[in-house]
Amino acid sequence: MSDPPGVRPVDATAYETVIGLEVHVELATRTKLFCGCPNRYGAPPNSAVCPVCLGLPGTLPVPNRRAIELLVLAARALGCQIPPTSKFDRKNYFYPDMPKNFQTSQYDCPLAGQGTLEFELGSQPHRVRIHRIHLEEDAGKSVHLAEDRQDVAARLGEADYTLLDYNRAGVPLLEIVSEPDLRAPEEAAAYLEALRDLLRWLEVSDCKMEEGSLRCDANVSLRPVGTRELGTKVEIKNMNSFRSVSSALAFEVERQRARLERGEPVRQETRTWDEERGLTVSMRGKEHAHDYRYFPEPDLAILSLERGWLDQVDAWIPELPATRARRFREESGLSRAQAAWLVSSRELADFFEAAGGTLEVATWMANEIPRLIRESGIGLSQGRLLPQALAEVLVLVEEGTLSNKGGRELLEHLFHQGGQPGELVERLGLTQISGEEALQEEVLAVLREHPQAAEEYRSGKDKALNVLVGQLMKRTRGRANPQVARRLLAQAVARDKGG
Repeated sequence: MSDPPGVRPVDATAYETVIGLEVHVELATRTKLFCGCPNRYGAPPNSAVCPVCLGLPGTLPVPNRRAIELLVLAARALGCQIPPTSKFDRKNYFYPDMPKNFQTSQYDCPLAGQGTLEFELGSQPHRVRIHRIHLEEDAGKSVHLAEDRQDVAARLGEADYTLLDYNRAGVPLLEIVSEPDLRAPEEAAAYLEALRDLLRWLEVSDCKMEEGSLRCDANVSLRPVGTRELGTKVEIKNMNSFRSVSSALAFEVERQRARLERGEPVRQETRTWDEERGLTVSMRGKEHAHDYRYFPEPDLAILSLERGWLDQVDAWIPELPATRARRFREESGLSRAQAAWLVSSRELADFFEAAGGTLEVATWMANEIPRLIRESGIGLSQGRLLPQALAEVLVLVEEGTLSNKGGRELLEHLFHQGGQPGELVERLGLTQISGEEALQEEVLAVLREHPQAAEEYRSGKDKALNVLVGQLMKRTRGRANPQVARRLLAQAVARDKGG
């Protein structure tokens, strides 16, 4: 009997990877979720705390309206459904970095769910369903003394010590939980990058993984190809970069595959990624919801979101990255890679359009902006290059007033110091030399100094002309028009041959 349509035969020797991600995002609010303490990374330890976020007796939390707005903004951009009412719950667990011994989170009534995120990987479209998005407070931070902190340990009279910083306790977090729709580690990394780009685009968060404002846990399991039942799920924590996510998942997939092929069961557990050793390590058995003894937060009222307010948040949603990238390709003839790079940040996309939004603008931006940012250590918005100035530079290059090299030098000056391109060309001595009379003397000097290259060109070795052109460009500090230089050198060598 044949299998019904759409159902593949089970192959016990081949396994399919199933991955779901839980992404925690610190929101870009001025204050914490339930109190007025500043939400600021890098403040001195325990300097941004108060009785509310420390959970001292007699205190009452007050929800941060802006945090709820940012969650709804992200949720609507992901096409999520927003229920009319929601609530907060207490998630009970005991750990040193949780000063209240419970976390105010959301359990069975999250603020949003049933959305999707679409992205591309290798020009192939992918679509991942969003199961839920809920709001919760962050925990504090445990600082384990390493070798470079032994001076502190010595002062405390201990060889091994852990310090607690509660500045982060109470910072608003989005937890975005995907459905198990990802099938490979590289898909998971691409999903995470696309989600980061969207959240940055919406200015919901800065999503800096190195500062902990974007953190990711992964649930991964394997099942025989052709089956629908999920395998035993393992959670992976401590992945602090996109490369870590891809590497940790790749290792875990192979670890589980090896166990299944040996006939050994996969244990449901939580594992941590050890970056130095390149492997996952068991932390504890996997917790279940009942382990946290959730119950409704008695100090917070039911959240009721009015339709009119949701419509107002919808109106704040800008043109999204995928839509804008498609428009850039259609209107400006950009490649997929060029459009994808430009919409990786709203700042880049806005700069591109303000500079004219042409293919030439995109090419110059892709070639020069990353270099300037990398060499200076500052972002595009911190530099002094204006979009209109870039557009002027490109006009000067197109007119022949500037060479490509001169254009790059002028952009570098504009990035660091600003100014008017037209005025700077003369002051910096960047004007391209295109006049034949101005170049004739330099052409003759190059031929005198490099007779061998001239002779090779006369004998039919065309590449020797490139050597001569290079020397002429060197003598003029890159200001000679390359096309004029090539023509004049070729003519001069021909005249010498004729003589």
